[in-house]
Amino acid sequence: MADEAKAKIPERSKKEKKEKKEKPAQEPKAKSAPKKKIEGAALIGIDVAKDDDLAEWYQQVLTKGKMIDFYDVSGCYILLPASYSIWEIIKSWFDAKIQTIGVKNCYFPIFISQDNLQKEKDHIEGFAAEVAWVTKGGKSDLEKPVAVRPTSETAMYGYYAKSIQSHRDLPLKLNQWNNVVRWEFKHPMPFIRSREFLWQEGHTAHLTLEEAGKEVLQILDWYTGIYEELLAVPVVKGRKTEAEKFPGAEYTTTIEGFIASTGRGIQAGTSHCLGQHFSKMYGITVEDPSTREGGEKKPPVFVQQNSWGLTTRSIGVMILTHGDNKGLVIPPRVADIQVVIVPVGVTAKTTDEDKEKLYGGINKAYEALQKGSAWDLPLRIELDNREGYSPGWKFNDWELKGVPLRLEIGPKDLEKGVATFSRRDVEGKDTLPLESIATAVPELLLKIQSDLFNRASEAYASHRKIIREWDDFVPTLNNKNVCLIRHCLGEKCEDEIKAMSARTTAGDSAAEDARAPSMGAKSLCIPFEQPDGLVEGDKCTNPNCKDVAKKWVMFGRSY
Repeated sequence: MADEAKAKIPERSKKEKKEKKEKPAQEPKAKSAPKKKIEGAALIGIDVAKDDDLAEWYQQVLTKGKMIDFYDVSGCYILLPASYSIWEIIKSWFDAKIQTIGVKNCYFPIFISQDNLQKEKDHIEGFAAEVAWVTKGGKSDLEKPVAVRPTSETAMYGYYAKSIQSHRDLPLKLNQWNNVVRWEFKHPMPFIRSREFLWQEGHTAHLTLEEAGKEVLQILDWYTGIYEELLAVPVVKGRKTEAEKFPGAEYTTTIEGFIASTGRGIQAGTSHCLGQHFSKMYGITVEDPSTREGGEKKPPVFVQQNSWGLTTRSIGVMILTHGDNKGLVIPPRVADIQVVIVPVGVTAKTTDEDKEKLYGGINKAYEALQKGSAWDLPLRIELDNREGYSPGWKFNDWELKGVPLRLEIGPKDLEKGVATFSRRDVEGKDTLPLESIATAVPELLLKIQSDLFNRASEAYASHRKIIREWDDFVPTLNNKNVCLIRHCLGEKCEDEIKAMSARTTAGDSAAEDARAPSMGAKSLCIPFEQPDGLVEGDKCTNPNCKDVAKKWVMFGRSY
């Protein structure tokens, strides 16, 4: 923090006025059962329990925690500094990783011509209902509408065809950090399902399928690192079934998260091997490098391509995983403010001399913390010397915003040579010596990060159930779980399972929120780590399917 952030003796006590703000436009909400108010909730805090009304809780957490504000276009949101800073940390971490394998950042236009977008029919079919079209330029109708990119394969691959003329031009590895638009007509949910979102999209071209496949898995490992190392959110790595793979891909690998409050899976990031599908469409070829001079000329080789993307959905998954009835819980590695220091014990009877001594001790602790680091990075510290607010109000405010660690320092603490601390992720208070604050605080932050991940990981593991009999499948889903079943990998069979697991009985207990009361289960992924117990000749778990099971597949209701 800058020097001016240091604590100082107030010249006079002055009550800060709260600005009156107009109530922001809010998304329409589906009708639900009356929510239970949290007794004793502070005026600035969350007044509905997470388990009672997740949708209302989520909206309050995001707005009161200053993560987003609403916008006057439905499904679009303002990302405030508290959330955008998390995206910047993700960007910095991932950017450093992909640069080690030769990926370069670039930028392609947001608009895609109608002819270009519709050139690849199989690909666009997967996005057709979500494409936003521009039909006017000023007051004039456009001769042909242009699309706002839902993804950039069709925008970029004409350039690839021009740029790749020889196998010496390979690999070509480009990535862009940009926004995309998918005009969802489902009920929007900030970060999780919005009409405009931020992401990175990598597009690479390779000479061989083996080389492309190696990159696909490397990227997936780094996506796993974003969730597990930065966001403290566990994921399952796997491969999508043919029915669920990316349109136009040879195969799709994925990381799948889980929202315990609803029992629903959520796709967290995907890395696709596109094979030669797009290179054949766009004519991206190179001369076969095995052609020898003077020998028989071989036909051109179509390049092997990959694409991979991760979005700001990651922030929403983090919030839904860790948040509680007090508000946000932000893992230290991505918290914009990791530590807040709150002066306490100052009353009207406190003398100027005692105040000066207290603030001098606080400034000394603050300066010591500035020398500390976690994950080889300087600590991000806030000193809350706001006037006109009680310590209790400040405690509630910082808890609402999810700051991982709060330090309270008062006259009695200074006498004892300690600071009182509160971890955001657990209840209770303890003390640490002021003389070792620069090392003790980073150790606490590392512990908080680890504990958040371990708790979430245990919760996810306890909700992944191996199901061997169909009769157990739907009841297990209804108990807020995802299910691993023996499956034939047939697309028709997947459709049957989704239909048979949809709720049709009024009053059936909801395993997810009220917005999707009859959702059936779909395949989430074929996990790379397969459970034991699948033997040759085992039948698919679907009772209507007579085919042999090929893999354990994770099914679940999903976002």
